[in-house]
Amino acid sequence: MKRVGMMITKFNRPLLVRLVAPAITIFTVVSVDANAQQVTKKEYVLRGKVEQVDTTAKRLTVHSEPIQGWMGEMTMGYSVDNESLLNRVKVGDRITAKLYEGDSTLHAVQLVPRGSIAAAPGAADKAGIRLEDLEQIALANNPTVAQVQANLRVTMGFTKQAGLYPNPTVGYYGDEIRGGYIGGGKQGGFISQTIVLGGKLGAARRVAELETNEIQTTAQIQRVRIQNNVRALFYQVLAAQRLAEVRQNLAELAADATQTSLQLRNVGQADRPDILQAEVEQQQAMVSVRIAQHNIEASWRALAAVVGRPDLPVATLEGDLETIPDLNYEESIATTLRESPELKLAEQAVERAEASLVQEKKAPIPDLQVTGVLVQSFEPLDTTGRPTGVQAGAQIGIQLPFFNRNQGNIAAARGEIESAKQELARLRLQLLREVASMFRDYDSARATAQQYKTEMLPRAEQAYRLYQANYQKMAAAYPQVLISQRTLFQLEADYIQALENAWQSSLAIRGFGLMDGLSEPIGTFMTGFPQPGKGTSEPHATPTQ
Repeated sequence: MKRVGMMITKFNRPLLVRLVAPAITIFTVVSVDANAQQVTKKEYVLRGKVEQVDTTAKRLTVHSEPIQGWMGEMTMGYSVDNESLLNRVKVGDRITAKLYEGDSTLHAVQLVPRGSIAAAPGAADKAGIRLEDLEQIALANNPTVAQVQANLRVTMGFTKQAGLYPNPTVGYYGDEIRGGYIGGGKQGGFISQTIVLGGKLGAARRVAELETNEIQTTAQIQRVRIQNNVRALFYQVLAAQRLAEVRQNLAELAADATQTSLQLRNVGQADRPDILQAEVEQQQAMVSVRIAQHNIEASWRALAAVVGRPDLPVATLEGDLETIPDLNYEESIATTLRESPELKLAEQAVERAEASLVQEKKAPIPDLQVTGVLVQSFEPLDTTGRPTGVQAGAQIGIQLPFFNRNQGNIAAARGEIESAKQELARLRLQLLREVASMFRDYDSARATAQQYKTEMLPRAEQAYRLYQANYQKMAAAYPQVLISQRTLFQLEADYIQALENAWQSSLAIRGFGLMDGLSEPIGTFMTGFPQPGKGTSEPHATPTQ
């Protein structure tokens, strides 16, 4: 795994052994020689697909990916350390396992869930999981993506409905049905249609289209939220994993220091306080390791939730923590004001409010009401006494806007325009304020990280080396070595924290402050459109004689 800084790579367990070996060798030659004889088999990670399960021979045939530093891609049979696994694994499953050099037994075999990152060949090799992989999984599994798409279908449905023409009305018409003393009367039917005038349908359709555009922008906002949230948690986990390495190295060095103190006591070169101090340092280091591991687990659970895969197994991440983005305040402000999807949404709200005003102004324009009647008249003619027969009639009318000219809705629409414009202005100022605050944190964290890297860590390294050299010459006490060692590794931990803070601030700046990938998507829903002519009475015309 890549180390966060040069110091992490340089100050590891073998280095301490080399530095203190001359002093220890004087007193513990036998112990050092015994330790030098210990041989550990090299461990590898196997990833592959199960080709055959032989429960009789208790072996798995696996087509494995290339194992760096050992062997290339191949298919071969392996025994397993846990035979119960043979009852759970089946052909086609992908697995990961530990494999030791010179050994054909698979240890700690794990099934890879289908659809996970590691399920694809080569997707999770020794280098670890990439940020791009997690972003793709999040965009495919985060429920808010599907939620936004559903919202979009809602508004598209409303848009379609807004442009539909009113339905005609048909019905029965009867007049003097009993016929009176002459046995007459009329019976038949009528049809009535509202002819929409004034462009009201077009205005309603325009408002609906603008609301659809707003939902599309909310989809863009949600995508930015998800990506930013995944990126922030990715670097949080990455920093936690690197910090765990530092803590583990410190714990190993502290354990070596304790053993060294005990050996020095045996030859009269260390006192009881020295041993107690070394043991306390070791216990503190072990506590720090446990805390670091818990932080990794917590951060990973949050990351897995955002990508929509809470069952995603913990894995090593591949990323560059030290290359902090170089941001400029003026450029970031310009980019935010130009590309922020929240500002785009606010601008669209102004445009929709203006379109709503146009719609409300068109609402009082009267629609044309056309009615036609066709009846059979049984009234006898004066000349022949026969029934009159078929008669037709028509009526055309409009509703005069004397009292209701939609004054209230027009005034409300004007108020909505003003409110939307002020909201746009408010949002611009809010973004400027937030960028200023985020840049303060970014500049501080970036400067701190740079100070650690170029000034503090090199000096701590030099002090550590000098104390080690003096100790070898019997010119310094071993507790001084421990103190300088603790200082160095604490600086390493602080350096990693500064790197993470710088990344979090830079991501927030670049992501316009949209960071919560599981927050409810912004939704603009229409409650329906007034159908032109709705609520007007349908006339019943009296046909002419």
